[in-house]
Amino acid sequence: MKGKVIKYAKDNIDTDVIIPGQYLKIHDYKELASHAMEGLDPDFHSKVNEGDFILSGKNFGCGSSREHAPIALSNSGIKAVLALSFARIFYRNSVDGAFLLPIEIDEKTYQNISEGDELEIDIKSNTIQNITQNKTYPMKPFSEIIRKIIESGGLFNYDLD
Repeated sequence: MKGKVIKYAKDNIDTDVIIPGQYLKIHDYKELASHAMEGLDPDFHSKVNEGDFILSGKNFGCGSSREHAPIALSNSGIKAVLALSFARIFYRNSVDGAFLLPIEIDEKTYQNISEGDELEIDIKSNTIQNITQNKTYPMKPFSEIIRKIIESGGLFNYDLD
């Protein structure tokens, strides 16, 4: 995966910021995506290109367990969120629905990646190549079961056998 970074240098970005509650009745995913991150960044939809990444601090996706959050981000063009940590329900909603990849990174990586940097993420080698800065960073490997669910295209496609 290759894309540019939209960085939010803050912790605890919750699901009500990712997709505000008044939009939860929207069933059209593209329309839902037009409101992604509206609670934090009203210009978000004009910044995102297909394949881009969000970079954030700790506890990304905390708050209510709304599946709408990863759906809205994914349909806006975001392919992965890189964060110091994730709320577990957001993490599982992202993976299970095959909406986007929640990639955990360390503090050094977080500090060294800047807004607008172009990254290439390789989940097989667990590396993040910062093309802009010509640097490589590690990412936390996915557990075996999460890796298999990702490779299957989500939990509904995952074969238990």
